[in-house]
Amino acid sequence: MGETGSPGENLLSSAADQRAETEFFSPVPPGYETGRHKYVAVFGTVMSGLGKGIFSSTVAKLLKDKGLTVAPIKLEGYLNIDAGTLNPYRHGEVFVLDDGTECDMDLGTYERMLDQNLSRRNFATSGQIFRTILERERHGDYLGRDVQMIPHVTGEVKRRLRELAMYGDGNKPADVVFVEVGGTVGDYENGFYIEALRELAFEEGPDSVCMVALTYVIKPAALGEQKSKAAQLGIKRLMEAGIQPHLIAVRAEEACDRSVREKIAMFSNVPMHRVSSMHDRPSIYTIPDGMRAEGIDREVLSVLNLHHKVDTSVEDNARARWGEFVRGLTGRHDRRVKIGVTGKYAALRDAYASIDKAVEHCSASLDCDVCLDWIETTDLEDGPVGERLGDLDGVIVPGGFGSRGVEGKIRCVQWCREQGVPYLGICLGFQVAVIEYARNVLGWSDANSTEFEPGLGEGNGHGVISELPEQKRIEGLGGTMRLGGQDVQLTPGTLASELYGGKTNVRERFRHRYEVDPAYIDEIEAAGLVFSGRHPAQPIMQMLELPRDGAQGGASHPYFVAAQFHPELTSRPLEPSPLFLGLVSTALRLKYAEGEAMA
Repeated sequence: MGETGSPGENLLSSAADQRAETEFFSPVPPGYETGRHKYVAVFGTVMSGLGKGIFSSTVAKLLKDKGLTVAPIKLEGYLNIDAGTLNPYRHGEVFVLDDGTECDMDLGTYERMLDQNLSRRNFATSGQIFRTILERERHGDYLGRDVQMIPHVTGEVKRRLRELAMYGDGNKPADVVFVEVGGTVGDYENGFYIEALRELAFEEGPDSVCMVALTYVIKPAALGEQKSKAAQLGIKRLMEAGIQPHLIAVRAEEACDRSVREKIAMFSNVPMHRVSSMHDRPSIYTIPDGMRAEGIDREVLSVLNLHHKVDTSVEDNARARWGEFVRGLTGRHDRRVKIGVTGKYAALRDAYASIDKAVEHCSASLDCDVCLDWIETTDLEDGPVGERLGDLDGVIVPGGFGSRGVEGKIRCVQWCREQGVPYLGICLGFQVAVIEYARNVLGWSDANSTEFEPGLGEGNGHGVISELPEQKRIEGLGGTMRLGGQDVQLTPGTLASELYGGKTNVRERFRHRYEVDPAYIDEIEAAGLVFSGRHPAQPIMQMLELPRDGAQGGASHPYFVAAQFHPELTSRPLEPSPLFLGLVSTALRLKYAEGEAMA
C-alpha cells in the first residue's frame, strides 16, 4: 500500500496485523488501494433539515454527468438499526430500497437525482456500527485489546466507507464516494463520524477528501438584513473538530449577499469562489443548473484533482436530457389539475416526500401543473365527503399503519368509485379499496382488515385483508413484513399491463404485512373488481383495477387502480412511475374533454 506516498501509508492494516503493539487501527477491505478512490464529506451546521442530502445528491449528479462513477452514503447518529420504526412526524417518510433496507428519506433523493438504485451499503446508523463492533468483540476479533470509540468505532466507519468505494454503483468501483453526515456538527452522537472522516482524510492523503460545510444565514424580519454570525460559529465548531472545509454552501431564503459571503470566507479560511449561495428554489430539480453556473462541480474536481476523468461527450448528453426535463417542469403550462392526497400524516409533507416527487415528475412529462391538496383522512370520517373532495380532478390514497383515519380513507374510496373520479391507491390505499368494494358492492357490511379487527375471519365476519398463513407462522421471528423489490405478474390485456407498456412482469418495491385473504378472491372478482397484478408463485394480490368498459359485472371506471406496492419509490425524473402518469393523464383528459364539451 506504500505507492501512494500518503501520510496514512503503513497505518492501514487488517485485524490480524494488530498483534504487534501499535496504536494504529484502521481495517480495510481486502484489495482496497489507498488513494485510488475520492471522497466528498458533507456536514451540517446551525440546524438540521437544511438540505445536506439535496446538496450532496446534486453535486454527485453533476459528477456522474461528467462520466464519473459515484456512490452516496448517509450516516445517521441515532441508535435505531434502521428507519423502519421511526414515526413519520419525527423523521419524514421511510424510504425502502430494492434490497429491503428501510432507510432515511434522503436516499430517495439520491436515487431520484442519480437515477441509480442503492443498497444497504449506502446507509448506516450508529446502531448498526455499534452492533457490529460488539459482535466482533464477542467473537474475539480485537485480540484482547480494550475496544474504544477511537480507534475501533471510527475504524469501522472508515471500513464501511472504503467497502462502499470498492462496491461503487454495483457495477464498477466508485471514483467518488459522497458521505452525508446526518444532523449537525454540534450533535453529540455525530462526534465519532466527524472524527472518522478527519482520520480518513489523513490516511488517504492529499487530494483525496473534499470537506463541505452546509450552513444557514438568517434574515430576521425586524432587521431586514442577512446575519452570518450563527453560520460563522457553526463552521468554527467544525474546525475545532479538526475539519477544515474546502467548500461552504450557504443556505438562505434569498441569494446570499456578497458581504455575508465575505465574512464567512474570512472566518473559515475558505476562498470566496468556494463559498456559494444555495438559496431557496421552486424545485430541487433546478438546483443542478444553479450549482453548475456557480462552478461548484469544477471546484470539487479541483480539490480532488479529478479534471482528467471528465468525459465531455457524456456530460453534453446528460445536460441536454436534464435540460429538457427542467424546461418541462418550469415552463408555462396551459393545463392544470388538482389531485387530493388523503393521508394520515397530511400535516407533514415529508411523510409523503416520494409521492410529492412522483407527481412532480408527471408534471414535467405531461406539460401541466399539478396542484396537490393534502387532506387529513380523519376529517373525512364525518359529514358529506363530496364537500371536501368535490373540486378534485383525482385522488391518491397513500400507505400507512394503524387504524386511525382508515374509515375516512374508505369513505374517500367509495366517493371516487361512485363519482368516477380517477383514483390511485397505494399499499393501505389498495387494502381499503378491497374493503370498500366488499362492503358496498358485495354487501359485506362487516368487511375489514384483521389489522384493525383482530377477531375477524373463520366464521366471524369477513376479514378480507389479513396476514397469510405463511406470515403468521413466522410472526414470532419478526419476519412478517414484506420489504423491498418483488416481481409483479401482470394480466395481459388489463389496464395495469397497458400502463407498463404491455409488460407482463415488472419489479416494484413493497413495505406491508397484510394481504387480500385468498378465500375471498373469487367472490370479489365475480363482483367486478379485477386483480390485475399478482405474485408469480403465491396467491398474493398485488394490483387491482376496475375495467374501463364495464365488461365484467357491470363495473366501470375511467381510472380506478391500486397497488399493494409503493410505485412512488421507483419514480424517476426522466422516467415517471406508470401508475402516477396514468392517474394524472386521465385527470387531464377528463377535465379538458369536459371543458371542450361545455364550450
